[in-house]
Amino acid sequence: MMHLYWVALKSIWTKEIHRFTRIWIQTLVPPVITMTLYFIIFGNLIGSQIGSMHGFTYMQFIVPGLIMMAVITNSYANVASSFFSAKFQRNIEELLVAPVPTHIIIAGYVGGGVARGLCVGILVTAVSLFFVPFQVHSWLFVALTLLLTAILFSLAGLLNAVFAKTFDDISLIPTFVLTPLTYLGGVFYSLSLLPPFWKALSHLNPVVYMISGFRYGFLGINDVPLLFTVAVLVGFILAFYILCWYLIQRGRGLRS
Repeated sequence: MMHLYWVALKSIWTKEIHRFTRIWIQTLVPPVITMTLYFIIFGNLIGSQIGSMHGFTYMQFIVPGLIMMAVITNSYANVASSFFSAKFQRNIEELLVAPVPTHIIIAGYVGGGVARGLCVGILVTAVSLFFVPFQVHSWLFVALTLLLTAILFSLAGLLNAVFAKTFDDISLIPTFVLTPLTYLGGVFYSLSLLPPFWKALSHLNPVVYMISGFRYGFLGINDVPLLFTVAVLVGFILAFYILCWYLIQRGRGLRS
């Protein structure tokens, strides 16, 4: 039985990875171009006027946040669009009636989102080498934060796809929730620069913890305690996973 489950999981992974690599010009190239423009505009042009940030150049300071922003966006978008397409085309019903546990279905789609997020993250990191020297303070926190964040937003994309009824619903959350949270998550600034009220309010933004932990992995500086970073990521992952499992198990919005 375990062999059959592994075959099912590997099949979903293969389909998901082939899906975004087959159209790599649409899935992998645009985020790299976008991040390159951020490096040029914010790093070189504006950064030269800002000066140093916590002992690092402004370009060095924003690179971890820009990498994380690309990973968040692409992990989310991959699962949201893929799962909703399967639901829209009624392909998901074949998985629901097959002897495949819900855990395998979730792991398969999330694995595809994580793969795309990591691919984009690696490409953006490679581009950043043209602007700043490569520096890693803790490989453990770089890998841990990157992986947990990709898993979390892949699960969030899956939730969006389950609730979505039209293709327009797929773009609502990224536009009105994900983008504001990311831009206000400390990508372009340090929380220490904020007034006390806004600094305290920023701690309610989960993206702050992810970017802070990832920046610590590269530069050794962080805005929030590292333990909180891991706790927030693991807590959200567990909550989203349980919710995804419950909704798919019940067939909420999946069965006609």
